[in-house]
Amino acid sequence: MSPPSATRIALLRLLAGGGWRSGVDLAQQLGLSRAAVSKQAQSLARWGVDVQTQRARGYRLSPALELLDLPRLRQALATSAAAHDELELFDTLPSTNAHLMARIVTGVSGGAGVCLAEHQSAGRGRRGREWHSPFGRNLYVSVAQAFEAGPAALAGLSLAIGAALAEALTGLGVAGIGLKWPNDLLCGGAKLGGILIELQGDTQGPCWAVAGIGLNVNMDASDGASIDQPWTSLARLAGRSWDRTALAAQVITSVRQVMCGFPATGLAPWLDGFARFDVLADRPVQVDWSGERISGVARGIDARGALLVDCNGERRALWGGEVTVRAGHGPAV
Repeated sequence: MSPPSATRIALLRLLAGGGWRSGVDLAQQLGLSRAAVSKQAQSLARWGVDVQTQRARGYRLSPALELLDLPRLRQALATSAAAHDELELFDTLPSTNAHLMARIVTGVSGGAGVCLAEHQSAGRGRRGREWHSPFGRNLYVSVAQAFEAGPAALAGLSLAIGAALAEALTGLGVAGIGLKWPNDLLCGGAKLGGILIELQGDTQGPCWAVAGIGLNVNMDASDGASIDQPWTSLARLAGRSWDRTALAAQVITSVRQVMCGFPATGLAPWLDGFARFDVLADRPVQVDWSGERISGVARGIDARGALLVDCNGERRALWGGEVTVRAGHGPAV
């Protein structure tokens, strides 16, 4: 998927409110011919944006887009742990995580930072999977922080962030939130969001951590037609659209609070929270890990975040792998 041009972004912003705009008006605003406007409108479908056309009325988005508002986001974060973060908002990026990692590697980032994008052309989930990223529908946000310790001291960071986000969403009235070890947010067995932690630095420290959050917010059935696994969004769950700017402030605040406190406390304050939302606990699971297929019963996580599995009379602590609930034992997750 090629990145959108400045002209296409300008067209999106003109249409974002959802009202009809004539081809003549759009052509004048953009400095294009009416034929060029038509071509640009057709190309928007490649990023999951539905543009309706009528000969007598022109063009409109269906549904309308509520774009992120950076000044309002800064104001919402003014009294939070992220008050002094550098905030960057892009119309499009390959990946918000990749952007912050590149800043760290090149020495551009001098402190904690936050990056958001309306669209990702190469969003990534766990194990390199593509993260579906329609324009202006969801949240794609990454938070970077420097740590004095090495990467080993950050074991369980994604679990703590997951527990904090699950608690925050529950507090906003979203019922049925679940956490699937190690980094999936679910609701009703369907994927709602995910967390991707990437690390950069020396083995013994210091190091940087970048926490990337993808959260399905206002995505509807047409936006997710190409996704090959059960998914949901906050809009589908609540039957209404969400204020993405206000939600972004909540997400950033929760993530930053966890990252600031983690060096002193580790995972300990979040163990009970993770357990409350754990969708694997006491369920028969299969784990594909390091070339081995392990079948057993999940028993939560240990103090450092490893998945505990009872297998053949032995309790094993697993640090990675693909986990599925075994067939015939309830909904697959």
